[in-house]
Amino acid sequence: MSGFLEDQACNLRYTVTDVTPVERVPSHRQYQRDSKLLADWTTFGVGGPATRMVLAESEAEIIDTVKQADAVGEPVLMIGGGSNLVVSDTGFDGVVVRDLRSELKLTHDSACGGVSFVATAGMSWDDLVSAAVENEWGGGFESLSGIPGTVGAAPMQNIGAYGQEVASMIASIRVYDRLEQRTKTIFASDMQAGYRTSIFKRSAHDPALSQGRSWGASGRWIILSVEFATRAASLAAPIAYQELADKLGVKLGERPHIRDVRAAVLELRQGKSMVLDDANRNTYSAGSFFTNPLLSAEAADLLPEGAPKFVSGEQIKTSAAWLISHAGFPKGFKVREDANVSLSTAHVLALTNRGGATSAEVFELAAAVQAGVKDRFGVDLVPEPVFVG
Repeated sequence: MSGFLEDQACNLRYTVTDVTPVERVPSHRQYQRDSKLLADWTTFGVGGPATRMVLAESEAEIIDTVKQADAVGEPVLMIGGGSNLVVSDTGFDGVVVRDLRSELKLTHDSACGGVSFVATAGMSWDDLVSAAVENEWGGGFESLSGIPGTVGAAPMQNIGAYGQEVASMIASIRVYDRLEQRTKTIFASDMQAGYRTSIFKRSAHDPALSQGRSWGASGRWIILSVEFATRAASLAAPIAYQELADKLGVKLGERPHIRDVRAAVLELRQGKSMVLDDANRNTYSAGSFFTNPLLSAEAADLLPEGAPKFVSGEQIKTSAAWLISHAGFPKGFKVREDANVSLSTAHVLALTNRGGATSAEVFELAAAVQAGVKDRFGVDLVPEPVFVG
């Protein structure tokens, strides 16, 4: 368990000793470092070549590469685990930058002040989660176990699962601002986090955030590192998701040990083929392909009896998976028998590469599902991945 050295004022925790390691799961595939083919750098396994690829090993190299590209108008694509990208078959006519740094630094750990730590953007997300669980940094990381990708993508997407979102654990984000051409710190209160979105993600398509300038898929702010703030706790955040509560055998609001929650979350995700596994074609995907729709109360009233409805602020959230399956799209659905893309055989919310798929086939299946749900329920499904090219 944790080892402590006590300070009279604050019971300062200096070190963590004798901790039993917890299971780590892959956050990205084993990339072919000499490949410029983006299919080799994404979990979906589709996408053509990049004009130029930079594997950056320092913050300075990332900033210099982006700054030089911007100066000559060369498009920039930052990639982490490639788990939320669907890249065109024509590839990317620009420079692709992969942050190879994987560093975690504990900056504060005390009974009264909580726990703070900084992770570089290139670090595997699940490596961060497993470290938080090992060291009993409670506060919600355990519910985000098994999510593929890197730390830098977490605030961009405001990743979430099982009732938790990463924004609630972020203190600040260090970025390179492409408009101002300088590094700066953006505090959590300014990241405008929402359901699977943030100011970072919106800057990719909203020129109002950049004085009318567009930056492409990576947006205005290049995330360099993220500072997290939580508390020292062996108990998890209150369980807020019924499926997870049932798996743990507890009631909503209870606080099991964080190791138990992590184990339960990993088991649930593995059962849905949502943990990367090279032997499982269902995991050749971008995870959940559509976000859960947020509807007005009037629109939600038009859904049939039995449709899931959850209050989310002034809107009603419903289940994209429920809409898809009840619109006539079963697990494993293909638009054609010989298609190389299908819905997952474990979970209808994921589109999967069955082998040899093209991005054109991904778009074809996505469009078919969107049209079917729109026709049956009048609801527009919004894709969650970032489309490149």
